[in-house]
Amino acid sequence: MTTPQLNRIAGAPISWGVCEVPGWGYQLTPDRVLNEMREVGLAATEFGPDGFLPAAPDAMAQVLADHDLHAVGGFTPLLLHVPGHDPLPEAERLLEGYASSNAEVLVLSAVTGQDGYDSRPELDADGWKLLLSNLDRLTALAAERGVRAVLHPHVGTMIENGDEVRRVLEHSAISLCLDTGHLLIGGTDPAELTRQAPERIAHTHMKDVDASLAAKVQSGRLTYTEAVRAGMYRPLGAGDVDVEAIVTHLSARGYDGWYVLEQDTILTEEPKEKGPVEDVWESAEHLRSVLRNTAS
Repeated sequence: MTTPQLNRIAGAPISWGVCEVPGWGYQLTPDRVLNEMREVGLAATEFGPDGFLPAAPDAMAQVLADHDLHAVGGFTPLLLHVPGHDPLPEAERLLEGYASSNAEVLVLSAVTGQDGYDSRPELDADGWKLLLSNLDRLTALAAERGVRAVLHPHVGTMIENGDEVRRVLEHSAISLCLDTGHLLIGGTDPAELTRQAPERIAHTHMKDVDASLAAKVQSGRLTYTEAVRAGMYRPLGAGDVDVEAIVTHLSARGYDGWYVLEQDTILTEEPKEKGPVEDVWESAEHLRSVLRNTAS
C-alpha cells in the first residue's frame, strides 16, 4: 500500500555535517549534498545555514530546481528574549525568499545569543513574557505570507526541556517542530508528546538517539558537541527513539507535514568512502517502511 506521506520525506544539510555553528567541522559542497539527497530519493530539502544556498531568491530556486528538489523552509535561529531586539525584521527578510521557492515552514529556534549549543542562561519572568510574545508575532507574520511558523525545541537554546516545551504549548499559539532527538536529549519523550498533543505538531525532524550518550549530555559529563562527535545521533531504527509510535500518533491525527531526516553530523574531512549519505539511506528506508506499515 502506498501513502502520500512517502512523498513528504525531506533532507537537511546538517545530516551531511553542514552547520551554522562556527568551527563545527568540515563543510561539504552544496552540489554534493543536494545530489546525494536525490540519490536517496528525497523530495525536498531544508535551506541549511546562510551561505549554503544562494541568498538571492531566484538563484536559490534555480539551484533547487536543477537538483529536482522542493524547498521545505529553513532552520532559523533568532534572539527572542532580549529587550530592545526585534526579531521580526530578520524574519521578514528571510520570508521574502520563501515565495520564490514555494517554501512552507519557518523553523524557529530561540537561541541564547552565544555561539554553539553547549551552554545556556535561564529565562526570568520578563524574558519569558517577551519570548512568548515574539513567538506569537512571528506566527502571525509568517501566516500573512502563507508560511507556517513552528518552534524547534533544541538543546542549548532557551526552549530545551519538558517544562519549557509545556510552557510554550500553554501560553503561545505557535505550532511545534517535533525534533525527536533534541526533545529526548532535553528530557521529553517525543512519542509521548506526540500522543498528547499531535494537533500542535506541524513539522518533524526525524532523528534517532543513543540514549546512553544523551544521558551524559543531560548530566554534564559530555557537551552537546562532544556527544554529536561521539555518534549520539543514529540512523532511524538504530537508536532509542520510538519512531513507529511517533508516526502512528501523527498519522492517526492526519498529519500532512514534512518528515525531515535530520541527523546532526560532524565531519573532519572530505569522506573517502560514501560518507554521511549511507546513514541517510538507512534512515530513509526505515521511515518508508514505518510509513507503509502505518498505512496498511
